[in-house]
Amino acid sequence: MTLPAFPPGFLWGVSTSAFQIEGAPREDGKGPSVWDSFTAVPGKIKDGTDAAVTTDHYHRYREDVALMSDLGVGAYRFSVAWSRVVPDGIGPVNGKGLDFYDRLVDELCAKGIRPAPTLYHWDTPQALQDAGGWLNRDTADRFAEYAAAVAERLADRVDMWITINEPAEVTLLGYALGEHAPGKELMFDALPVAHHLLLAHGKAVGALRAAGARDVGIAASHSPVWAASDEEGDKAGADLYDTLMNWMFADPLLAGRYPEGLAEAMPGPVEEDLKVISAPLDWYGINYYNPTLVGAPQPDGVETFGGIDLPADLPFGIREIDGHPRTDFDWPVVPDGLREILVTLRDRFPGMLPVYVTENGCSYGEPVHDTRRIEYLDGHLRSLRAAIDAGVDVRGYFVWSLMDNFEWAEGYRQRFGLVHVDYDTLARTPKDSFGWYRDVIKANR
Repeated sequence: MTLPAFPPGFLWGVSTSAFQIEGAPREDGKGPSVWDSFTAVPGKIKDGTDAAVTTDHYHRYREDVALMSDLGVGAYRFSVAWSRVVPDGIGPVNGKGLDFYDRLVDELCAKGIRPAPTLYHWDTPQALQDAGGWLNRDTADRFAEYAAAVAERLADRVDMWITINEPAEVTLLGYALGEHAPGKELMFDALPVAHHLLLAHGKAVGALRAAGARDVGIAASHSPVWAASDEEGDKAGADLYDTLMNWMFADPLLAGRYPEGLAEAMPGPVEEDLKVISAPLDWYGINYYNPTLVGAPQPDGVETFGGIDLPADLPFGIREIDGHPRTDFDWPVVPDGLREILVTLRDRFPGMLPVYVTENGCSYGEPVHDTRRIEYLDGHLRSLRAAIDAGVDVRGYFVWSLMDNFEWAEGYRQRFGLVHVDYDTLARTPKDSFGWYRDVIKANR
């Protein structure tokens, strides 16, 4: 069945992140990041690998931009490695590091592809982590300085900017549960991380605009949260999880306030900070993968989150969503959840900003004939069209990901790409989903 048409001017794109594809971790003056350190700890990466080479995009970016040109995308969302530009997170700017992104942006512009850099996709400079990382308020100021340096070099050609990717996951997986870098297990003592990430975003918005940047947004993860039943305990658990994963971030950004009870848990002059955090944006980006089914805690049961064992003393429990297909990452495939969360955001924030879906995709292992990925993307684009029909102002859609890459704590076990990468030879082979997405873009021109 043919997909319904999307509005004129709808932006079609693909996404990647620096640590997952670039490689070259010490080349041209790059400093170490928390993820370089994390991958060096035995047992932290499930297949025992690292990202020293990954897809070698640092040297093969022209080949990858040529693939994007063949795909026909209007935009490429990539990330800038903070420690490639400012090796220690503070101090002199590394010109050679910025030169790489200069060359990448020029290559994209030459192919008619809009560059959409993300300034922070989880790879904090290790030197800043040694000083406290996102538990340290000063990191927000260091981030704003770095944002200004990037914009001063690239803003003449880049007109779409993303400050931070998924602050919720940095807080939860990096600082609360320890499953991602920097590997802290602070549980609710990780709440200051959320505030400092949001403050860094707000300060970066000001720095970007001062440097001439236009069209500024953020990429936040969002998903519907479903209560496991109508029992009061299940509804309370779901409400708490919804607050922590969705509204602890969106409410400060879009309404200038924290959900009830959270402001008191945050550090510093919170009311003054909220004025910075809620700096006006041009659009709001959401990353969507699947809903979450939540209930009361089950002390005698094993709680998991995305395959991660959770502590038994959490005030909520994560349940399996039955009755839906699952990806090779064991995530449920629920396309209508995308429509649901977009409508929920629109209803919660009257006069909602224009929205871009900055990530949506799936892990399947088929090397080339990836029919399941086509079915996944088809379903989610139909759901996205339904959200537009319901009045949500959606301006664009970015597939995660352009190519297979280093999937964080999973290593190379999960493949999200439209392009297959042979990790022995680094050969790129477009999958069937690449051709399908190319046809979708062409049909909507």
